[in-house]
Amino acid sequence: MPTLVERPMAIEVPGGKQILEHVGHVATGDAGVSVAHMRSPAGWSEPAQRPEFREITLVLAGAVHVEHDGGTLVVHAGQSVITEPGERIRYTTPAGAEYVAVCLPAFSPDTVHREG
Repeated sequence: MPTLVERPMAIEVPGGKQILEHVGHVATGDAGVSVAHMRSPAGWSEPAQRPEFREITLVLAGAVHVEHDGGTLVVHAGQSVITEPGERIRYTTPAGAEYVAVCLPAFSPDTVHREG
């Protein structure tokens, strides 16, 4: 039987970023995948990380900058980026962005391995 997710769970984070998790540890107790709708303001950034999960990011508006060991990839609205487990990455939104993040397995603070 299909499961309706009537409303996502808001996850509080510093820096003015809004996370609305539709599927994952917080919203549905799912450890296999997480799906979250993100809105981040201009100038938002987070520490570098080396997650244990694969992340697919679909940019809906604005642009997400993905810093990695080889440089910086700018992902514009209508584009997506895939990062692999163990890859050192850092996300920023210099002009602000709206995007959807899908993590396999689900995002967890214990498996993201943020620096600092």
